[in-house]
Amino acid sequence: MDYFELHTHPDQIRAISTLGLAHLGDGVFELMVRSWLCLRGKATNKGLHKATVALVAAPAQAAMAQKILPILTEEERDIFRRGRNVSPHAVPKSASREEYQAATGVEALYGYLWLQGKRERLNELFDLMMGEA
Repeated sequence: MDYFELHTHPDQIRAISTLGLAHLGDGVFELMVRSWLCLRGKATNKGLHKATVALVAAPAQAAMAQKILPILTEEERDIFRRGRNVSPHAVPKSASREEYQAATGVEALYGYLWLQGKRERLNELFDLMMGEA
């Protein structure tokens, strides 16, 4: 199996919990952020780590989510909503419950799109979130 070129059957994706999608999407989003930072000349490991943590934190993801919500398809809005509506067991001190839930929605969406092999759509949404579109 090629884990970088996934085209998972919809039934397989439906069998994954929303938290499972968010878990995967968290990694996808972080990899995209790390790539984005490296390509913009962040040179030191400390600088890269600090910038990455700031961008993948729930408050930042929640703020960026607002940029993409208007253009999500009905299917994508449903996945985002499912992620947002998951009841978290714990919320980090650095985020409000609403921010954490919105970030989980973004991560679930990223996991969902990754499993479908929709890299072009992931890039489109990421560019909008990062303010480049």
